[in-house]
This record gives sequence, structure tokens and C-alpha cells, in this order.
Amino acid sequence: MNNNILKEIEIKMSSFSKGQKLIANYIIEHYDKAAYMTAAKLGSLVKVSESTVVRFAIELGFDGYPEFQQTLQEMVRTRLTSFQRMEVTNDRIGDGDILSKVLLADAEKIKHTLDAINREDFDSAVEKIVNAKKIYIMGVRSSASLAGFLNYNLRMIFDNVKFVETTSGSEMFEEIMGMTSEDVMIAISFPRYSKRIINAVDYAKHVGADVIAITDSNMAPIAHEANCLLIAQSDMASFVDSLVAPLSIINAIIVAVSRKKKDELAVRLRRLEEIWDEYDVYDKTHG
Repeated sequence: MNNNILKEIEIKMSSFSKGQKLIANYIIEHYDKAAYMTAAKLGSLVKVSESTVVRFAIELGFDGYPEFQQTLQEMVRTRLTSFQRMEVTNDRIGDGDILSKVLLADAEKIKHTLDAINREDFDSAVEKIVNAKKIYIMGVRSSASLAGFLNYNLRMIFDNVKFVETTSGSEMFEEIMGMTSEDVMIAISFPRYSKRIINAVDYAKHVGADVIAITDSNMAPIAHEANCLLIAQSDMASFVDSLVAPLSIINAIIVAVSRKKKDELAVRLRRLEEIWDEYDVYDKTHG
């Protein structure tokens, strides 16, 4: 029901009680704000009881208000424009100690991600990366920074890493057309979801490659194509998403892979240090 929740509300409007219609009308007109309100706050705003709000969610087929709210939030995060996202964030964070609010919220995201992540999928993802003939890494727009960080570190370990950096769909296919069933694609995608990475994942599945998806929900467009699904909680910290939780997952992948390849990595790093010293890559006069 994720993408059709507003339509579902409109369809059922005639069957709602007077109080439920007040809730329904407010959500249809202000779904961006309603998604982040408690049942009590929403009820107070439209002048109905908290229990009426809870019954409204159940009437729509949810187990309770929290499930309804989560579904509404998932829809909101994919539909809002950048300007709307900034407005919603300003309403939620308000004034005061912004630094503490944002950092504490980020810490909560990491905690919730750790509690919910599929450990078997994580272990399987590490094995697939270690055994892949070629590793393709792709992230678009805000996710590109995550993909770049993963690429930088995996290239320290492997020679077979391909960082897919494109500005158009046609260039993307030129970069991944050599992919085979022996390869793995690590796809990183967070709202607002890019069609380029959705198409890349479709292509990877078409040629039989394994797909490791790092995304925010099992409802995300790339989730259903993934062999390994790593869900990281992400939420609006401004007009873009907070990406601390997916970065933590990526850090864990790098550490786990490096331990699997520790002997080869030790040889590579010793050689790299020799090259860096020979060509004076790093400043040694400080620290």
C-alpha cells in the first residue's frame, strides 16, 4: 500500500466516521507533516481523540498507528521535493541545540540499523565480494559519496574493482556491459531513488551477476532484485538524507573483507607504503 496510501484513504473516505474524515482530509492535504506526528499530536491538531487516530490506522488495514506512520514516512521520503524536505526537517528539528539533535538522531539510526540488519545477508555479501571475478560499485547523486568511499578502500584490497561513475544512462551501460554471472554489483541507493541505478541493477540481474543492495527499505526499488539486502536506516537531516548508518555498514564490509584477505592485503599495503615513500606521497613533517 506504500505508494497508494493516499489513494486508499480517498477510496474509503465515504465509510469513515466524522472524526476519521477530519484525519483523512488533513493527511491528504498535509501528508508531509502528518507523517512525522504522533497519534496524539495529529488528533489534537484535527480535534479528535488519540484513540480515533489509532482506529483510523486500523481501519486502513494496519496493525496500529506506528505501522501506518512508517508507511506514510516511506511514501513521503520518495515523493517530497528538496524544498519540501527542508521544510519538514525545519518543523521537526526546530530551534535550540541543532548539533546535539542531529548527532543524537544519527546515533539512533546506527543503533536501529544494527538491531534490524540481516546478519546472514551481510556475511553472504562479504563472501560474494571476496570471490567475485569483478566487483562493480555504483551509487548515484547523494549515494555517490558512499560508493566512492567503498571504491577507494576496496581498491586497496583488490585489482578487480570497477567504480561506475556516469552522468547519463547510455554511459552507464557502456561501463557495465562487460558484466557476467561471475561478477558482483554493489548498488547503493537512497531517496530520492535514481532511475539510473534501478536500470543498472536490472541489467546486473539480467546477466546473472550477484547484486548486493545497500538501501533504506525492503520497499526500495532495488531491494527486490538483491541477492543480499543490507538495510540502513536513513532519515531526513535536511534536504538530503542522513547517511551515517549506510556508511557504518560500508565500514563493516571493508573490515570483514580485509580480514578475509589479510595475508594478501598485508603484502599489498607493504608494497604501497614503499611506493608512497619513494614518490613522497604523504607529508612526514607533521604528526
